[in-house]
Amino acid sequence: MKSFVRQIQGLAIALLFVVGVLCVSFTRAKASPDSVSIEVFPVGPSPIGLAFDGANIWVADFFGNSVSKVRASDGVILGSYYVFEPFFVAWDGASIWVTNEIGKVTKFRGSDGALEATISLGSSQLGGILFDGTDIWVAGYAVGNAVFKLRVSDGAVLGTYGVGRQPYQLAFDGANIWVTNILDNTVSKLRARDGAQLFTAKAGPDPSGIVFDGRAIWVANSYPGWGRPARTITKLRLSDGVKLATATVGRNPQLLAFDGSHIWASNYYPDSTVVRLRASDGARQRTFTEGINPEGILFDGTSIWVAYYLSGTLCKITESTP
Repeated sequence: MKSFVRQIQGLAIALLFVVGVLCVSFTRAKASPDSVSIEVFPVGPSPIGLAFDGANIWVADFFGNSVSKVRASDGVILGSYYVFEPFFVAWDGASIWVTNEIGKVTKFRGSDGALEATISLGSSQLGGILFDGTDIWVAGYAVGNAVFKLRVSDGAVLGTYGVGRQPYQLAFDGANIWVTNILDNTVSKLRARDGAQLFTAKAGPDPSGIVFDGRAIWVANSYPGWGRPARTITKLRLSDGVKLATATVGRNPQLLAFDGSHIWASNYYPDSTVVRLRASDGARQRTFTEGINPEGILFDGTSIWVAYYLSGTLCKITESTP
């Protein structure tokens, strides 16, 4: 399981973080010849999940036992709030929601970090979390083969819906919730208004990250085994989940982002790269190597942000041309 891997890696994180802070004690910015600006900010020992609130990046730091609010303009940390071993975060327009290792979802007020609610969904690791404009959705991962729908006002559970084994990440297409099921190599599509399962589609090996590009669904195929890491992401047709294309990225792709024209993939060990693909045809265009084990990735409307789990850093990639 991913959580077991993280525990093994934990022994190395403290040393790596110290080295990382020494190497990145000040914000590092560079401009490449092709008009790409890269800024790197130290944020904590093991950043994973990211969310954007319109002005700030929220970062879940697993071994740091916190979620931090980072000003997007300059990378300054505005506040850090305790959560035990957090994984992923979502923004609902006013509050930040955080999943963690022991089956809990925590809600903080975005303005000042005040604790608003703690919701228990079980006793094991939760996966991704998202806001669909009305409700909060949580992937159960190790808490049964289900996703949960929570009321945004107080976190009350509105529904629990069965999907495949080890549901991990979520995407929203404007009407439906898409869920990656790691152990089944599938993706489930649920109707958001009532949780009805519309169909289950085949993906690649160990589907992990998932994103909607406005026309199709993209899924990162992570790894079927330590000795045989996958290198692909799969494009699925929205209407029925039929596979439209397979694109090559780095080894062990984890999470995905869409910037309006391109799909971005974070590739874990052993590559530690971030790859940009053209959404129209999956053509690989750029590769970035700015840290160790990139995981969380998002687009804030201007820049791509990447959380480097074993570097303890947050990377901001800004391209001046499309």
